[in-house]
Amino acid sequence: LEFSKVRNPLFDAVYKRWSFAAIPLIGQLVASDRDSYQYLVESIERFPSQEEFRGLIEDAGFVVGGDGFEDLTNGVAAIHKGMKPL
Repeated sequence: LEFSKVRNPLFDAVYKRWSFAAIPLIGQLVASDRDSYQYLVESIERFPSQEEFRGLIEDAGFVVGGDGFEDLTNGVAAIHKGMKPL
């Protein structure tokens, strides 16, 4: 399970605006640590797309069937699937 790339451009714009504004603020209020939560949203933004991550999984020697991933919440997160041959 990884954070991923949102597929719908309108939802992506809303999600990015919300995550960059709200998540660091929530981190400040809950954990007194805005910087770590700012890093979190920045690292989510830099994480490879679902297709790119599938390629990385395959490059690591895993067998991926079908798409190799299942989007959750329009791509906010994705479940990635692969099996390492014996």
